[in-house]
Amino acid sequence: MFESVSSFLDNPNVNWKAIVTSLLVGKYAFETYINYRQYQVYQRTKPPVSIEKEIAPEVFHKSQAYSRSKAKFNFVSDAVELLKELAVVKFDVLPRIWSLAGCLSARLGGVKFIGAFFGTSIMLQSIVFYAINTILSSFEDLPLSYYKTFVLEEKWGFNKMTLSTFVKDFFKTMTLGLTISTPFIYLFLRIVDAYGPGFVKYAMGLTLAALLIIMTIFPTFILPLFYKMTPLEEGELRTEIEALAKRNNFPLTHLYVMDGSTRSAHSNAMFVGLPWSKKILLYDTLIDHSTTPQVVAVLAHEIGHWKLNHLPQMLAVSQGTVALTFLLFSAFLTNKSLFQSFNFAANAPPIIAFVLFSYVSSPVNCSIQFLNNLISRKNEYQADGYAKDQGYLDSLATSLITMSTENLSSMNTDWLFSSYNHSHPILADRLSALGYKSQAKVGNLKLDIEKDEKAEKAD
Repeated sequence: MFESVSSFLDNPNVNWKAIVTSLLVGKYAFETYINYRQYQVYQRTKPPVSIEKEIAPEVFHKSQAYSRSKAKFNFVSDAVELLKELAVVKFDVLPRIWSLAGCLSARLGGVKFIGAFFGTSIMLQSIVFYAINTILSSFEDLPLSYYKTFVLEEKWGFNKMTLSTFVKDFFKTMTLGLTISTPFIYLFLRIVDAYGPGFVKYAMGLTLAALLIIMTIFPTFILPLFYKMTPLEEGELRTEIEALAKRNNFPLTHLYVMDGSTRSAHSNAMFVGLPWSKKILLYDTLIDHSTTPQVVAVLAHEIGHWKLNHLPQMLAVSQGTVALTFLLFSAFLTNKSLFQSFNFAANAPPIIAFVLFSYVSSPVNCSIQFLNNLISRKNEYQADGYAKDQGYLDSLATSLITMSTENLSSMNTDWLFSSYNHSHPILADRLSALGYKSQAKVGNLKLDIEKDEKAEKAD
């Protein structure tokens, strides 16, 4: 079937450049439309009725203003991204990078170790092409990332990162990304070379292995490069968490506090590791802003994900997404008209085919995003219900309220924007699903509203 589809798509009369340009503009228009819908929601002056008694007016005011600032930033960053992508298509940037990769790979082929492994080959050129694209993309994103961190987040009191840490994190992230991903890219290209359009099942095995390897090395080798993790000290919090884990047969092996406050004032908690060995990581900001019952309730929610098998479920969904992507890609693997439309040779290598396919497949990716968020929000409700059944209704509810106010999370959403962008339900929906009845106003932070208004006007 895919052979006939592939033949149908490989038509010299198809202007693939025009199609890709239309898809880029169409995606931008759609996302801008839903972002505008959400921006109108950020103009509201009252929170949802279900949380009106919980959230002080000044907290809601600041949350809306912060959300508007982020939305304005996203309007600009999305426009910049569109212009960049259109320029790449218009001015044949990808073929130019491919030619540059050819020159560099020819030189690298003369290096003893590299030459012995690769020789002067299309494979080496493909790896160099991937590395150049990754590095260029990282540096292209740097100005906006800097602005978001040191202007936007700084203005609203969330940034705790120094310029030195920002620069170090940038180079660590880029280096780690290349170091970890390049071997898998190489193996993926080898599989495609060896099996042609029949590569799908072998490539799926590779992606599953890659995911499991990353899950293994992430908490032990990667996170410590960015955060200092110290064992949670003995005391009431540790005792309560260990008791919770024991009651639920949760395979807790380590319990750490992570110095998230060195980079941001936002708070969070998570567990990492393989199914039989889990580490719980608590941001120090979560501990500072929450009571012991609230922190334990958050972890009861996280254990609910584990107990209800949400992790293997999401892994299966991820593999299904990968399978669909690879199946669609197989129909474009030898599409001469696509390659020639972008000024590549008719027999372009798999990495070029995959890069060009990533443009063509954007509508499918958008649909997958809707589906993934739908499943994720369902799982969040179920995990909340699990924590409630464990006896943590009030503690979880007040914890959610505290985190939402401390993080200035959006408290109103447009349904279409939320469906496309949010993997978690908003506070009002989660409290309603829990059946929480207000006991006292929790989200009543002392905020400098006059200062916030000046900050918004200066935005």
